[in-house]
Amino acid sequence: MYHQYREGWLEVICGCMFAGKTEELIRRINVLSYAKKKIVIFKPRIDNRYSEKQIVSHSGTSIDCIVVDRAVDILDYVSKDPEIDVVAIDEVQFLDKDIVEICDYLADQGKRVMVAGLDKDFRGEPFGVMPELLTRAEFVTKLTAVCAKCGAPATRTQRLINGEPASFDDPIVLVGATDHYEPRCRHCHSVPDKPKLKKL
Repeated sequence: MYHQYREGWLEVICGCMFAGKTEELIRRINVLSYAKKKIVIFKPRIDNRYSEKQIVSHSGTSIDCIVVDRAVDILDYVSKDPEIDVVAIDEVQFLDKDIVEICDYLADQGKRVMVAGLDKDFRGEPFGVMPELLTRAEFVTKLTAVCAKCGAPATRTQRLINGEPASFDDPIVLVGATDHYEPRCRHCHSVPDKPKLKKL
């Protein structure tokens, strides 16, 4: 049986680092390109790990994109072309809070909005705009990696400084890959100086 959907929704791909978020976003983009959909792809300028003008997965899959400094740049670009069907954004957690309303607006206008990003920062806490995007999305895909220490499903990102876990008080944003981060499960994830739960 075929279901008739009205065009326009938000889908979020999330998880820790090395879970395959960008790979999954690129896969969806490629599927939609075969369906002759007009797609535009964005990423924040801060993400320059592998390429200045492409989104690139850790496995090396890549696709051209438009680099933006602010969330409103995405709205400005898409507003100029009513033929755009799909808006894809990688590393969305690095964008300012306006991206939440912009994603909602674009979905309301009939666009399929696909975003990928880290749901938690290195401290294991909600990352930037991600909690609100997750609650507003019609579809959420949460991916896991493999814990670098024990092999269990990894849902957290371990930041390492000289091979040791970074402190809770270190800056939230530090762009990097295997040189600074590795996937960890709940039990192997370590954040020195993280405030303890007070006794109830």
